[in-house]
Amino acid sequence: MSRWTFEQIPDLTGRRAVVTGANSGIGLVEARELARHGADVVLAVRNTQAGEQAAERIRRTGAPGAVSVRRLDLASQASVREFAEAWDGPLDLLLNNAGVMTPPRYRETEDGFELQFGTNHLGHFALTGLLLPHLLDAPAARVTTVASIAHHRGDGAVCEGNPRESYDPQTTYGRSKLANLLFADELERRARDAGVALTSNAAHPGVSATNLVASKDGMGAIPVVGTIGQLGVRLLFPGPEKGAEGPLYAATVAGGGTYSGPTGIGETRGPVGEARRSRWAQDATLGRTLFDRSEELTGVSFAL
Repeated sequence: MSRWTFEQIPDLTGRRAVVTGANSGIGLVEARELARHGADVVLAVRNTQAGEQAAERIRRTGAPGAVSVRRLDLASQASVREFAEAWDGPLDLLLNNAGVMTPPRYRETEDGFELQFGTNHLGHFALTGLLLPHLLDAPAARVTTVASIAHHRGDGAVCEGNPRESYDPQTTYGRSKLANLLFADELERRARDAGVALTSNAAHPGVSATNLVASKDGMGAIPVVGTIGQLGVRLLFPGPEKGAEGPLYAATVAGGGTYSGPTGIGETRGPVGEARRSRWAQDATLGRTLFDRSEELTGVSFAL
């Protein structure tokens, strides 16, 4: 297969899309390309000022799709509910992109969940569930959840939610990304069993030079580590344009239950194709258990 590019994204005129964490990096590229191909895109961001600046950058490209900004803090279940309750009409595409990576010390969301598990997984889980009626109102809705090659660090303890006493930045991040992948697969299974027109899949960006490394919610909480890490990533790895290829391929082209990402050099970069899953990521029983546990923790049920 020839290398997939943004130019192969189909015409999305008339479609409505939400991209979380779209004010910078990979999320900004995703939102720009969806709008460039005709979709009306909502940038769901915590910092709406940065979101408005990002939206204006997209508008200046001449993208035909409308671009707007709405506040969403995935570390707050109240904010997730507020966002979903304000949505009106069908939703064709939900791209669960935002995330926080490897805070050096244990931190919690306002709801008492470990920050990475609560943001990367439970925030997106609740958002998807609460938006589900609007997704099912669309003729062929798609949900793409962005995981990571770091999911290989995750293990069967993923359902424990990263407790304080065993906190390790790398392992807990890996578990949150494993949760993303398990959730995407289980949602696809449940949608297929229910016979509804919903496609769920997952993707990862490889390793990309974005602001995620420098974020003060992650390793950037230690300034020297965040700065050095950011410089190193920029020197060694491609930027967000390449990192966005896998998620955009998944969001617009790939089938349900697939996992897409770069296929070269340990999946850190290269042409988009089918990505490798850890043995835990292939455990359907673990996926069902995590899904049920996530419904309990968030109070959000998926009425498929």
